Amino acid sequence: MLRALIFDVDETLVYYEGYDHREWYEKWVMPALRERGIELDYETYRKTVTGELPRSYVERFGIDHVEFWRIVDSVNLEYRKRMAELGRIKPFPDVDALEELKKMGLKLAAVSNASQECTEFVLNLFNLRKYFDVIYGKDYSNLDGVKPDPYLVKKALKALDLRPQEALMVGDSHHDVLAGKRADMKVVNVTRFGKVEGADYYVNDLWELVELVKEMLED
Repeated sequence: MLRALIFDVDETLVYYEGYDHREWYEKWVMPALRERGIELDYETYRKTVTGELPRSYVERFGIDHVEFWRIVDSVNLEYRKRMAELGRIKPFPDVDALEELKKMGLKLAAVSNASQECTEFVLNLFNLRKYFDVIYGKDYSNLDGVKPDPYLVKKALKALDLRPQEALMVGDSHHDVLAGKRADMKVVNVTRFGKVEGADYYVNDLWELVELVKEMLED
């Protein structure tokens, strides 16, 4: 029996107009690192984000890796605040579907690779926080436990007291699909930016997700 949905946040519920990962890193993060005497090129940083290198890899540049990621996340929060001021963070027009899902008696969780503060900031920005029973950003005690690792997804399942079979993972990216599958869950890929191989279900938007959930609850 389906009892809950676990959502990705960025690019699933909200998006950032004009966002470019490399540009963000070089314009926002690199200056903050240089202030602390750290030189880290974009490609090395990218590999730590995608999981090709562990997040602790940055310690060879002379900084504690937890401190490093706290710096990155504090910069990211400032970036999000600035983008919000400029009106460049936007909710997808179908986020109202969250209210419909709540009316159906489902529990909702949000799980993001961004920090807890960054995740809550964006959800609060559009009054989406109220829909979620559980929200988890990256965990500084387990920094490699971000998607595609299932750690955060399993943490949400545990908080909701649910078995993997009782929830769906919903997201837009390869990392979301892998994290859900590694947590033994069925996964819904929201195909805003194209299909990701390996998902169990595909929907164009969150209203299609509502219809899918209704069918599942009727079975």
